Amino acid sequence: MLYLRLLHVFFKVSLLNELAYRANFWVQLFETLISFGTAAGGLLVIFSHTDHLGGWRPAELVMLLGVYFIMVGLIRVTVRPSLERLMADVREGTLDYRLTKPASSQFLVSFREMHIWRVTDLLLGIGLLVAGATRLGVLVEPVQLLAFPVALIAGAAIIYSVHLILATLTFWVIRTENIMVIFTSLFQAGRYPVGLYPTWLRAILTFIVPVAFATTVPTEALAGRLSLATLLTALGVAVALLVVSAVFWRFGLRHYTGASA
Repeated sequence: MLYLRLLHVFFKVSLLNELAYRANFWVQLFETLISFGTAAGGLLVIFSHTDHLGGWRPAELVMLLGVYFIMVGLIRVTVRPSLERLMADVREGTLDYRLTKPASSQFLVSFREMHIWRVTDLLLGIGLLVAGATRLGVLVEPVQLLAFPVALIAGAAIIYSVHLILATLTFWVIRTENIMVIFTSLFQAGRYPVGLYPTWLRAILTFIVPVAFATTVPTEALAGRLSLATLLTALGVAVALLVVSAVFWRFGLRHYTGASA
């Protein structure tokens, strides 16, 4: 209950901050539409020459694009702003204020700041997902509806863990933001099925930059393509990365020298 109340407080404070600059909503909406236009344009070009892409139908790729925007929205609304603030706090020696609070330091640095207007990515993703799934007629399948949220939560946990691990590197690396930019660029590969890429790149996007578990696997679950073994693997990877990121965060804290040290 404590953490739910904290999330509520963080949301209210962030919303008040965002309402002070309401023009940001239109800026974020414009950025979302540009990203959508680029991705959708690519699909239109592809399917003007073929009916399938690596065995994926147009409606399935629309769902994949929806899952991609949902993941991007979740990260941009919650985790990314907070972890960017964490990196600034470490450089400036002001992380002390978070560490003295009577709550989990990992929770505080992960969710204390939200960019509410980035919800445009999330809403666009949901719209694309519903449109593609409705066209395929998969919304009535109970097994797929059960597997999809499990795979989606596992993918979100994996992406969060990777972001936390990269942000924790700021205890040793000065400009961790550059690493974040590289990860964001690689994550854009999730707009297409990972199986389309060469073997070496597929391995990178599955085990090093786990794009496959964040976008392709949830979409496969909703499209009825996902095997139980793959779903269990996604869950296992999610649990393992959550543990590793938490342990690495505590290890990083031991190397932090704040303004009060």
